[in-house]
Amino acid sequence: MEEINDLIKQRLLKLDNLRANGVNPYGGKFAKSINISELLQNFEDAAAKEQKVAIAGRVMAVRSHGKSCFIDVKDSTGKIQNYIKAAELPEKSKIAFDNIDIGDIVGINGKAFKTRTGEPTVHAEDFTMLSKSIKPLPEKWHGLKDVETRYRQRYVDLIVNDEVKKVFELRIRMIARIRAFLDAKGFMEVETPMMQAMPGGATAKPFKTHHEALGIDLFMRIAPELYLKRLLVGGFEKVYEINRNFRNEGISPRHNPEFTMIEVYQAYGNCEDMINLTEELVTDAAKHLFGGYKVRHGDGEMDLSPPWERIPFREAIIKYSGIDYKKEKDLKKVAKDMGLDIREARLDEEFASKIFEKTVEPKLLKPTFVIDYPAALCPLSKKKPGEPELTERFELFINGQELANAYSELNDPIEQKARFEEQAAAAGSKSIDDDFVRALEYGMPPAGGLGIGIDRLAMLFTDSDSIKDVILFPQLKPEQ
Repeated sequence: MEEINDLIKQRLLKLDNLRANGVNPYGGKFAKSINISELLQNFEDAAAKEQKVAIAGRVMAVRSHGKSCFIDVKDSTGKIQNYIKAAELPEKSKIAFDNIDIGDIVGINGKAFKTRTGEPTVHAEDFTMLSKSIKPLPEKWHGLKDVETRYRQRYVDLIVNDEVKKVFELRIRMIARIRAFLDAKGFMEVETPMMQAMPGGATAKPFKTHHEALGIDLFMRIAPELYLKRLLVGGFEKVYEINRNFRNEGISPRHNPEFTMIEVYQAYGNCEDMINLTEELVTDAAKHLFGGYKVRHGDGEMDLSPPWERIPFREAIIKYSGIDYKKEKDLKKVAKDMGLDIREARLDEEFASKIFEKTVEPKLLKPTFVIDYPAALCPLSKKKPGEPELTERFELFINGQELANAYSELNDPIEQKARFEEQAAAAGSKSIDDDFVRALEYGMPPAGGLGIGIDRLAMLFTDSDSIKDVILFPQLKPEQ
């Protein structure tokens, strides 16, 4: 730490020296003529013509040779070597050069050439300090002790770790492809409220806030579902929203209190349509990102080739735990004996869901649709014809975690109100979303609805073990 403080003092002296000599250490606009990757792609031609270029980026290495040096400069697209000879620079450029450090952001005007060893290089004719770096970059940025620091100081992580940057570039391209896929199928992207008078669309603990002007409490949304279905009532037939949701619950490798989902609704569709859409959407993204259905997974590959397996909820529990929850006399005791947290569970189906999470989810490595969920777990889903204790719902599991949830949407306002009231009573509340029920009373077409966890899909495509690795700024405790 003392060594770092000494380095900072040296940099602050250089900062003062720049200012004292009339050089602005935090310059303004710099007119780049080319990105570094573009320059490198056509470097043979550029060097042959001694092409004049203007590049800008961060200094990542300095190799000094008296009055000249080689510096590596990196922009958002790549890195290139630059040759700088102090005697050839204008006076202010010479002052900037004399006060250079790794981490500084600089602009360089010069010409392309190759060194005797064939290294693509820019011979600097002018050198501009654009941002003086006061804190030195870390020499080593790995190890367990640095994991939280990497999340907390993501800006530094991105500077020094190209692999981290590639993760987020892939995430961005994944979302762009999902948008393009849905747009091509006639879905319209919409926006719905993030602050809601009554949180709905999922069972989760919300974040609460207060609106001073209206004098009311509001909740950060836990899901956009009920507003998107209001749009179906209003006549939109195919809608989606890439949405930020907020749940005031635990943090884990799979959970962040602020997370991203995509929800899709298709009028006149059903659960089967959503299965097909999910399979097609995920495999389409994989094809565009990786050129095929196989994605990196640990030391091997995960094959996403369709069609994907389907298994009923009850059958999955029997297969992987040996427990048939319909035949157990005291399912609560079974769940308790397994060491499960059942404090909020009341119904047998809720105990069964806890058993499913423990025994089934970790075994579902290949893409698997779990279907035929109990009606008691699905207050917004249509019941399965001929089997009213079940619903037309599925959850998609890949690599042992849930990636998607979908169902045939309940559009009967009387049944919906009854289910809301049952759910509220079980939670010890009397509040239900009367406006949503009213919307259904005007008539909502039959529909299929789908939610996919964007963060978890990014984890799959980037082979990441923690959701923090695919969220640029994950939630953390304040620094001590």
